[in-house]
Amino acid sequence: MKYQAVSVSLLFFFINSAAQNINMDYKLPGKGLKQHDFLYAGEWDMRKPTAQSMFLVRGGKVVWQYSIPLRTATGGIQEFDDATLLSNGNIVYACMSGAGIVTPEKNIIWQYICAPGTETHSCQPIGKDSVMMVLNGPVGKVLIFNTTTNKLLKEIVIPTTSTSPHGQFRHVRITPDKKTIMVGLFAEKKVVEFDLEGKDVWSVDAPSAWSAIRLKNGNTLISGDGLGYTREVNSKGQTVWEFTKADAPFKIGNTQTANRLANGNTVICSWVAGNNKTEEWAGTVQVFEVTPDKKIVWALSSWEKPDLGPSTYIQLLDEPGNPDNGELQR
Repeated sequence: MKYQAVSVSLLFFFINSAAQNINMDYKLPGKGLKQHDFLYAGEWDMRKPTAQSMFLVRGGKVVWQYSIPLRTATGGIQEFDDATLLSNGNIVYACMSGAGIVTPEKNIIWQYICAPGTETHSCQPIGKDSVMMVLNGPVGKVLIFNTTTNKLLKEIVIPTTSTSPHGQFRHVRITPDKKTIMVGLFAEKKVVEFDLEGKDVWSVDAPSAWSAIRLKNGNTLISGDGLGYTREVNSKGQTVWEFTKADAPFKIGNTQTANRLANGNTVICSWVAGNNKTEEWAGTVQVFEVTPDKKIVWALSSWEKPDLGPSTYIQLLDEPGNPDNGELQR
């Protein structure tokens, strides 16, 4: 009886491990950390209360890291939700408790600190001297700042029925022509495109839309967060391409953001920190690259040496285009 009990226990362990992590028979494609040079950021690494980090990876190695505590001195949460490496080496970021620009020497040269009851999860450069950030709060707002003078250039109210700042919106993006903004509204279960006066000019049903970006072909790429989908829709709202959890040979967490590459592939971040059992994170895929016909050509799982932590956002540094002006499809 003792032998039988141990056997059943071991069987349960192996079944559970395979279900929670990568399929044991699946070999990760690509070159791991050497596949691309990239900037990497992830939110809510509850394993590390003193170090929420962004990483710059080149040649398969971490060459730069910037960290902040999980909590501010007053108890507010800090987590890296958004990050863009500019052409001059500075990084624009949002970290829930605020937004900022940090230099390669780790000096903060511009910063916005959120007031109590507000938070920000989006901060996008508009040229080298301006940023667009989004303030979740009693009244949701898009704020455009000149970061040299710290002057507020534009304020746009985003209408939403959500009364909870944390349940309003995440990865808001200005479109390439700088005339409209793309917003995923959690409460309304929609992606809405607003002009710079706050008028609704286009929308599509999209539950759990963590991010939405306007592609160069005019379509919109949506990340479905907890629902685990990445969906491309045309101007009529019709789905023309979609990758779901059922399409992956490994477990997918929350699909928070996605990039469309110049070669037509899509890079998707799979955030697993919604699982409180942190021991189950190791071995899961953080980022993967998939072709239009849904073939996975790169899957990254880096939980030790280096431990990159949960994946929210990635910027591939070998893509053509100027990140300062939003030329990358991200």
